[in-house]
Parts: sequence; structure tokens; C-alpha cells
Amino acid sequence: QVQLVESGGGLVQAGGSLRLSCAASGRTFSRYAMGWFRQAPGKEREFVATISASGFTTNYADSVKGRFTISRDNAKNTVYLQMNSLKPEDTAVYYCAGSGTIFAALRREEYDYWGQGTQVAVSS
Repeated sequence: QVQLVESGGGLVQAGGSLRLSCAASGRTFSRYAMGWFRQAPGKEREFVATISASGFTTNYADSVKGRFTISRDNAKNTVYLQMNSLKPEDTAVYYCAGSGTIFAALRREEYDYWGQGTQVAVSS
């Protein structure tokens, strides 16, 4: 049973930072790409960032490029999302996702496993 558990969300002022963590269990973490998605109220879930199984390849949504950084620690079975220069429009529930391949993946359909989400709220 694969489990993904996010943590690190919260309330922060615009311009502030948060680091999200996602702890994975139930399969060999280092063999699979991971991603972060987010869903704001009344909107569809959207891609934020992805990282390949090795950690060598990353990709970001244009809206977060230069502000967010995805990373992983395969020894700890954990993927991170460092979020800097946060804006009110970053407010959403953030979901960690595990894909079925080694390659960084941008589409929701490429992910097999999802966490429960962690709330991020950015005040202006």
C-alpha cells in the first residue's frame, strides 16, 4: 500500500516562505518520479513541479518558476517543495503525487498515487 503524507502547510504573509514535505512509503521511492500539484477553491488541480527518480531532472509551472524549488532525498523517502516569494495567488491545497515512471511528469494522468493534501494560505 503506497502512502504519501504531506506536511508543512500553513498561513504566511505575501513575500514569505514555506517548505512542504511529502513522506512516501509502500514502494521503492527512488525508482519513481514525484510531483506537486495544487488546487485552489473553484479551480481544477494544476501542475506545480516535478522531479525525476534520480533527482537530476526538474520541471516547473511558469507561474512558480524562479520562486519554488522541488527536491528529493531518496535516503529519507521524502520529496520537498521550497516555496519562496509567496503570493496570494499561491493559496491552495497542495498535493504530493507519485508517478509510475522514472521520468519527470507534468500531467495528472501520469501519476498513480496522491496524498491527502496540505493547505497553504498566503495573505496580502
